[in-house]
Amino acid sequence: MRVLIVLLVLLLAGPAFSQVRELHWHELVPDDAPPPPPPMAVHDLSRLGDVLLEEYGAPAPQQEPAAPVVAELDGVASRLPGYIVPLELSEDGRVIEFLLVPYFGACIHVPPPPSNQIVHVKAPQGVVQDALYQPFWVQGTLRVEHQSSELAEAGYSMEAQLIEYYVLD
Repeated sequence: MRVLIVLLVLLLAGPAFSQVRELHWHELVPDDAPPPPPPMAVHDLSRLGDVLLEEYGAPAPQQEPAAPVVAELDGVASRLPGYIVPLELSEDGRVIEFLLVPYFGACIHVPPPPSNQIVHVKAPQGVVQDALYQPFWVQGTLRVEHQSSELAEAGYSMEAQLIEYYVLD
């Protein structure tokens, strides 16, 4: 009988143990670290003719490729809003690997933010990305783990369990 009661309690309490923590980007920076630099301007419109040339040129150097991270976030079931910078696509065009960044244009139009403001995400289910300026919620277990890609260094990683549009209420 005791085993049945324990199983019933665990079954009912299960959702409480699997709470997903909604994170905000500032929480990925340790309290004693300097704040991340502000995003740089997307483009200098006085040089609009050079924009395409810049798009296909060498990537800009990252602001802080080895920024300090928050070790206590390792293993936390998390939900974080951000923008997707695609790294790999599936055969059907779904984004299956990407960098999640806090603002539009990061790593594409401007130098990448510090590594503690980038999450390297693998999404086996993939996500259809209709527009680069569409923000998403990405949910999964956050790992404090340095990851390198051709665009930037990331201080965190995650395997996405759920990806959905970020919609303001």
